[in-house]
Amino acid sequence: MASKRSRAPQPRTLKRKVATRPPRKTLVVFCEGEKTEPQYLLALRQEPFVRDAAAVDIRVQTGHGGAVPLTLVTLATTARARSAAEEAEIDEFWCVFDVEWPRNHPHLPEAIAKAEANGIRLAISNPCFELWLILHYRNHGSWLDNSAAVELRRQLDRSTNKSLDAAKYMSLIEDAV
Repeated sequence: MASKRSRAPQPRTLKRKVATRPPRKTLVVFCEGEKTEPQYLLALRQEPFVRDAAAVDIRVQTGHGGAVPLTLVTLATTARARSAAEEAEIDEFWCVFDVEWPRNHPHLPEAIAKAEANGIRLAISNPCFELWLILHYRNHGSWLDNSAAVELRRQLDRSTNKSLDAAKYMSLIEDAV
């Protein structure tokens, strides 16, 4: 009868694995809104498809001459320059603002040009962010001004003020897109 030999265990390599996780982007977002946009973005960054891809720093900028697009872009441009000087690892700077139809923000074209010239990305709602919220509930292709969009959004999500229950919207993102 043949005897079974036991094999000596093979030594494990001590070499470390490299790049097993995809790199996460770091974004800084400047918002003009004080409630609706930040609440939505804070909820969005908790969603797995965002959380696993990006680290989002949301900075709500008001004051400093008003949270108008040109002011936001100027603040973002300054932050981007400071970040580069400090060698901070921020991949993208964004500004989120409304057109505010029928009375457009002053200096809107200048804000867009300045953002483009300085590598600032823009998410512009026309007429306002509430239109994006409406699209979570239904397709809407007809014209709206700001007040009509705010009113329709309140009817759809049954809100009574500018705040929103962002969790309601997260399950409807694919519908909006």
